[in-house]
Amino acid sequence: MGIGDGSSNGSQQSARKEIRDETTPLLPVKVEEEDGFHEFNGASFSGAVFNLSTTIVGAGIMALPASIKMLGIIPGILMIIIVALLTEASVIINNVGVLIVYMIIIGDVLSGTTSSGVHHRGILEGWFGAHLWNSRPIVLLATALLVFAPLVSFKRLDSLRYTSALSVALAVVFVVITAGIAIIKLFNGTVAMPKLFPELDGLNSIWNLFTAVPVLVTAYICHYNVHSIDNELEDRTQIKPIVRTSLVLCSSVYIATSFFAYLLFGEGTLDDVLANFDANLGIPFSSVFDDIVRVSYAAHVMLVFPIVFFALRLNLDGLLFPTWRHISRDNKRFAIITIALLTVIYLAAILIPSIWDAFQFTGATAAVLIGFIFPAMVVLRDSYGIATKRDKILAVTMIVLAVLSNSVALYSDAMNMFRKKEVA
Repeated sequence: MGIGDGSSNGSQQSARKEIRDETTPLLPVKVEEEDGFHEFNGASFSGAVFNLSTTIVGAGIMALPASIKMLGIIPGILMIIIVALLTEASVIINNVGVLIVYMIIIGDVLSGTTSSGVHHRGILEGWFGAHLWNSRPIVLLATALLVFAPLVSFKRLDSLRYTSALSVALAVVFVVITAGIAIIKLFNGTVAMPKLFPELDGLNSIWNLFTAVPVLVTAYICHYNVHSIDNELEDRTQIKPIVRTSLVLCSSVYIATSFFAYLLFGEGTLDDVLANFDANLGIPFSSVFDDIVRVSYAAHVMLVFPIVFFALRLNLDGLLFPTWRHISRDNKRFAIITIALLTVIYLAAILIPSIWDAFQFTGATAAVLIGFIFPAMVVLRDSYGIATKRDKILAVTMIVLAVLSNSVALYSDAMNMFRKKEVA
């Protein structure tokens, strides 16, 4: 289950290479073998950390405060840490659902969103008023054409290292401002005491706790880019410390964001916490800080999008055309798949209203399969005889936990949807 192998043993290196050859259709070829990239000498440790951290800290962070609201601070923070540890043990693909969530968040921030009958204005609506040109479909279309299209046109993941570094910095800006506002209000005595543990008043409330699990799992799904990052490294034995460094960095950002955002908004925390930043925060220059937070994180999500898209396109091509030459060498196929994926993601982001709904079902199905069940099954299959007893015990544990917790989560999600329809 380990990621990378620092051993210089020749037989282990040979086995590692054989395993890679078995999965060639889903992975990029060695970068130095690509035509036109002979000058590339391998990605750096810092560049790999930024790319992987950007993959992790995407849209999931916006739903974590709502998970903390549901679980309570202590269990919520513990769950963030536990999922980080499980993620390190399972790091392989993602699905289009996460990219749809990214576009939903961008639409929420720029064009506004409606939650429980209350409309939360977007940045453009707040600045210029409601017009056709700043409506959700037009804004997302402009974002797809002017921002996403150029960034997803790169054929090598390491080309995005600078935008990834900027993306992580923008996420830190969001955390610092949120923490600063929460601390100021805490000293002013205007912050209510948050609940440390969930309030359980019946069987339904216990079932509802499980709906936070898929959100937490989705927040850590970065598996789809690990192989691509590993393949571009100058020293490929560094992948294990790269994954650990990224998980520590992202867990710290997640815990800080969840804690301070829930402290700041309390029981009023929305599914997409960015939507909370459209009102008076009770501090000087509140509107300025509101806009800085929302603009910085909208920009962050825009820069995360191409990182995730890179892996989605690569793996979809490997699934559809396993015997064809690498997609980076076929400009026509590269363009067709890119345009098709962007179109599907755009349409889905228009039709799906809430990131919580997308996270719950994506996290309870595809994310759990990709992040935990599939990797664990590969370990149990152990075609090359390299898994230890500890690896197999951990694999069984991951499968059992994933199946039980997410079956309950799916049941709770479905019941909640039916109840909402009955009330309506």
